[in-house]
Amino acid sequence: MRMVDIIEKKRDGGKLTKEEIEFFVNGYVRGDIPDYQASALLMAIYFRHMDYDETLNLTLAMENSGDKLDLSDINGIKVDKHSTGGVGDKTSLVLAPMVAALGGKVAKMSGRGLGHTGGTIDKLESIPGFNTSLSEEAFVKQVNDIGIAITGQTGNLAPADKKIYALRDVTATVENISLIASSIMSKKLASGADAIVLDVKTGSGAFMKNETDAVSLAKEMVRIGKGAGRNVTALITDMDQPLGYAVGNALEVIEAINTLKGEGPEDLTKLVLNLGTYMVLAARDDLDKETVRKELERVISDGSALDKMAEFVKAQGGDPDAVYNTDKLKISDTITEVCADSDGYIQSIQSELIGKSSMILGGGRAAKDDVIDLSVGVVLSKKIGDKVSKGDVIARIYCDNAEKTKEAETMIKDAYTFSREFVEKNVLIKGIVG
Repeated sequence: MRMVDIIEKKRDGGKLTKEEIEFFVNGYVRGDIPDYQASALLMAIYFRHMDYDETLNLTLAMENSGDKLDLSDINGIKVDKHSTGGVGDKTSLVLAPMVAALGGKVAKMSGRGLGHTGGTIDKLESIPGFNTSLSEEAFVKQVNDIGIAITGQTGNLAPADKKIYALRDVTATVENISLIASSIMSKKLASGADAIVLDVKTGSGAFMKNETDAVSLAKEMVRIGKGAGRNVTALITDMDQPLGYAVGNALEVIEAINTLKGEGPEDLTKLVLNLGTYMVLAARDDLDKETVRKELERVISDGSALDKMAEFVKAQGGDPDAVYNTDKLKISDTITEVCADSDGYIQSIQSELIGKSSMILGGGRAAKDDVIDLSVGVVLSKKIGDKVSKGDVIARIYCDNAEKTKEAETMIKDAYTFSREFVEKNVLIKGIVG
């Protein structure tokens, strides 16, 4: 088998076999296939596309290209959740303890943030003492003991995806549904969960700006998951404005904890109740949808989800008192108010600009090795549909660096668009697949 023949076949619109795809993936990981040939194949795939069989085989080949997490020693059905990324997306911090409080087994591997999207691991590290690096043995034991563990991704989990994604990033071949779906699902399958709930974001702060593309991606990922023998459901959700109000690591943890106390933003609360319903339904076959929803509301109202969060934090070396007293989480003492320049209603918010403003403050990474400041960020005061008068506070910046604050303030003002006419609030849940 020759790589040049595989490239030529896809270039001319042919369908690649399972063996040809495995030859490419394994050869590229080993270093036998050079970047220029891999780039040629990716470009051929970009223009000629892949059908379902090819996409599934590519996903499975990437899943099997390195280590896989063995969760067979965990009792019960293991559930995971994955978001395609957004601004202010702290859902995992709320969801995991809620689901675990109802007996679900949440075994989650998460990553760090890059660019304007935050990472769950970074956010958790803003809790004093929290350890995000668990051995596989400790990870499995913790899920069995308390129902929840979140750890950083292992270095050799789906290594083919890391190599192929890096190449796609510099060869303008990122925006292809098959390549995106196989990238996401190869990591999720290698992480070992039995059931996966996907939160596919769409809008100005999402990877998929167009709702039609988001639906196509969701359908493809659900098909891949089911083809691999997993229970997969996808929700299409709004990212035309940040989720909740807080954007920034410690600030988002505080908002997540407030949500577990029943004091969170309406959109974040609604989202975790919807995602949580499908996670619990996958984990427990003794409950129906309506009952699950009520039970999720109960674990918030009676404090059991908050207690589970504290138990989880303690198990991973963090200070559980920080869950009950968020003053222990370090946030910047310097707060700068951003005010509206005109009267009217908030018509739109460019989520990506809000995310980038937090990154400029030091709350995100422009490059993979950047050190971030967990204490900085932005807290919005007004969102789409809200009425404002000139001079009203629309956001607050948490940062003690005047130069960075000034740059972030300009970016936040640019993110907001105002209308004299009444503006409807956004629809949060746009669809469900699977």
